[in-house]
Amino acid sequence: MLSRIAESLFWIGRYIERSDGTARILDVQLQLLLEDPWIDEDSACRSLLAVMGASLPEGAERVTRDQVLARLAVDRMTPSSIAYSLTSARENARRAREILSTELWECLNTTSARMPRRLQIDKVHDFFHWVRERAALAVGIVDTSTSRDEAWQFFTLGRAIERADMTARLLATRTLTEASGPSWTTILRSCGAYEAYLRTYRGTPSARNAAEFLLLDRLFPRSIIYSISQAEGCMSAIDPRADRVGHSNQVLRALGRIRNDLEYRPLAEILSELPAHMDQVQKVTREASEAIRQRFFPAQAEPSWIGEIS
Repeated sequence: MLSRIAESLFWIGRYIERSDGTARILDVQLQLLLEDPWIDEDSACRSLLAVMGASLPEGAERVTRDQVLARLAVDRMTPSSIAYSLTSARENARRAREILSTELWECLNTTSARMPRRLQIDKVHDFFHWVRERAALAVGIVDTSTSRDEAWQFFTLGRAIERADMTARLLATRTLTEASGPSWTTILRSCGAYEAYLRTYRGTPSARNAAEFLLLDRLFPRSIIYSISQAEGCMSAIDPRADRVGHSNQVLRALGRIRNDLEYRPLAEILSELPAHMDQVQKVTREASEAIRQRFFPAQAEPSWIGEIS
């Protein structure tokens, strides 16, 4: 497969997953700000922008939820925003048009075209729901109409790496406002994990069980361990000789290190330093993404539309 096509597929997967994850995080945090009058809006909004890798509004003495919404939802110049992700997914799809199905192209093209320029505060929940629906539609089209060849592997590899990163960011928001942060029940619901959690643990979510489920459950597709394992599987399928002698593949080495760290470190220790461990997960996803670029996408062919969250 041409590196140009592989790179576009990888980033389509990442951008679709990024738009979905960002919508889920914003939905939780903005709803929390509306419901809890005791939260300091300025500090919560600043922390949220930092978690999402977005810069603060220039010259703003106080950061409001309207500014956060503008920066992370509809700003087409911020790489961590929903609008940037949907537009970039469509642009990458255009460059890989010869290999994409017509259904997927029409889905991404229509989604990008319907992305609003501004949002009314009383309709943000409907907007986030629409974003999640469009992301699910795109992923469903790929899963039901694409052969499990290299094209599917690169797309799924991008999704898996981005999903691990976005779940880590969502867990990091748990400590944004200390005691007033989102409850574990809220976080589970935002991940679509609440009912799966109840079937697994059969009880009211506790900090230990909810964190364990989202971090370490090998069967739930949004858990960090599941996402990392899926990324490892895609890498092994793309480069079957990578693990024949040790782990010389830099991508597998980076993913394997963080998987072992999470699986073998006591859960109580992870919970006591949750932001630091989630920062480490995000660092590893960046390292893995850079290793993939160096291995499969020649540096001189790196297109200008690709953006990585810093």
